[in-house]
Amino acid sequence: MKEGIHPNYPASRVGCACGNSFVTRSTRGDLSVDICSACHPFYTGTQKLMDTQGRVDRFRRRYATNAAKPAAAAKAPDAAPAVEPEPS
Repeated sequence: MKEGIHPNYPASRVGCACGNSFVTRSTRGDLSVDICSACHPFYTGTQKLMDTQGRVDRFRRRYATNAAKPAAAAKAPDAAPAVEPEPS
C-alpha cells in the first residue's frame, strides 16, 4: 500500500435514538443514528408482514377459482343417448 494516501480511520462512537451505543471505526468521527440493529423490527423479530394492497388475497382468490375450474371441466356432461338405426 502506498504511504500517505489513506484517510485516518480512528475509533468512533455510534449512538442510537433507543439508547444503544457501540464503538466502531469511521472516517467521519462520532455518529448519531435513528435506528440500529438492537431496535430495528427486522432484527428483533417483531416485524409483521403487512399486505396493504391485498395482493396475497387476490392471488389466493385467482388461483382458488382456477383450481376449481379444471375439476368441473373434467366432469363431462352425460353423453347423448345412442340413436338406434331405423329398421329398413
